[in-house]
Formats: sequence, structure tokens, C-alpha cells
Amino acid sequence: MKRGLKETIENNLRTSNFWTHYIDNDCKDQNVFLAIRNNQIDFYHKGGRLFCFDRNGFKTHLKYASVITANGRDYLTESELSGYRLASDFETNYQRIKENCSNYSGIEASGVSDLYHKHSYLSSSNVVVLDIEVSFESLDEQKKQDRIDILLYNKDSQTLQFVEAKHYSNKEIWSKTTPEVISQIERYESQIAERKSEILTEYSEYTRTLNRILNISLPEPTDIEDKVTLLIFGFDNDQKNGRLKKLITGKTEYSGVKNYSIGNIKQVVIENLWKAKVL
Repeated sequence: MKRGLKETIENNLRTSNFWTHYIDNDCKDQNVFLAIRNNQIDFYHKGGRLFCFDRNGFKTHLKYASVITANGRDYLTESELSGYRLASDFETNYQRIKENCSNYSGIEASGVSDLYHKHSYLSSSNVVVLDIEVSFESLDEQKKQDRIDILLYNKDSQTLQFVEAKHYSNKEIWSKTTPEVISQIERYESQIAERKSEILTEYSEYTRTLNRILNISLPEPTDIEDKVTLLIFGFDNDQKNGRLKKLITGKTEYSGVKNYSIGNIKQVVIENLWKAKVL
């Protein structure tokens, strides 16, 4: 995993008109979440990767960019369609591209977005979302990558905390024997133990880069929580008091797993997620 940018890429972003007049403001308003990769910046919105920026400039997925230039009307006849054209620039059609991005998001990615739109590193909270979709080269030869959903950061203690998010409907948390999520978390915790020094080095670079781009002052991380938190969300009160407790959090297979469960992810208290307890 690498979290650095070449100086030319960073400078090109800063001088880009699209960044200056659109993306920068949306990042600072927490409408878009900026994440540093290896010589690339990813911009997330409501569960989707809205844009990426690298040495070739801004890019977005075809399905987001497939926007017909509007003419003040929402409905077209078939004969009128031939007189319209697809959007030819990002700036003019930015809002429509964002709408398309949000429409394609899955239920878990959308849930995670509720956290980074409210609790990003630009918020006033002490505990913030520092990164999402954190990928590691797998330690298991049969798998290419391990990808952890959320990276929290406690600014006071300068400590990182990885979180795996699962919607209540996800089959990976359900099983008559050992749920798949248990082996996922074990792999992720092995990654942390194996690569602790590397992770801290890369996220020190990550915070320095964020500070330069966004003119903020995040401290550099100095430690990582050993255990990965399992966040389960998307259930009602009956499910919480019934199947969730009986068939998930109360199962012996979940013993030793750090867990935080909440029905409505919009109601997450980020400090409580940080303080999740071991089952």
C-alpha cells in the first residue's frame, strides 16, 4: 500500500480550474471525500468513486458521465432525443454526474458514505474518518487483495483504527457454523500485525499531503489499534432484540470480535464507534 503523490500531480491538482471552482469547495463542505492513493487521488460521493485524478488529470466512470446536456426539460420524446448530445465537460455537468454516482451505490458503500460525509478529517470531531476502501496485498496466496472499509483516526491519541462495515442483510455475517466475516477480520488483523510500521509510514505521508492540499493541520499517526472493529448496521428494533443478538453477536464464533451494532448508520456517534467493545 502506498499513500504518496508526486509533486507534479499535487501541483496540477492545485492549479486545475475544476478543482479550484468545484471539487475543493465540495471537499471542504464534506460533500466529497478526498483520499490519497499511490500517485492518484480518489474522490468519493455517496458511496461511489466520483472522480480520480492522476498524471492524466480528472477521470470518471462512463456510467456517471453519461449525461445528456439539459435544456430546461426533464422529459424527451423519441424524436427530440436526436437533437440532444452527451455532456462534453465535467464542470458544466458536475451536479448531474454526482447524481449518477449516488444512484449506483450499493447498500454498504452508501452506509459508509454516511460516516465520511459527516465525520471526515475536515470535521471538528476528535475521531474522524481518515480513509476508506483501504487495500492491502493479501498475505494469503489464494487471494490478491484484502480491502478494509473504513480507517478511523483519533487525533488526540494519534491512533488509527480499522473498521469493517456490514449491512444486516450481508450473508457474510450469517452462518450455522463460522461466518465468513470472522476469517475476514482475522486476515485484516494479521495485516495490521505484519505491516504496522509500513501503515504508519504511509499514513504519515497521507496526512502531510492532506494538510498541504486542503490547508489543514492533522497530526501524524503514531499508533494503530490491533483489533479491527466489525460495524453492523441496517436492522430494526425487533431484529436487534431477536436475530441479531441470537444468531450473530450472541454466537460463540463472534467471541473476541470487537463489535459496534446500530440500526440506523446515520445515527452513529463516531466516538462510540471508536470505543467499540469486544464480544
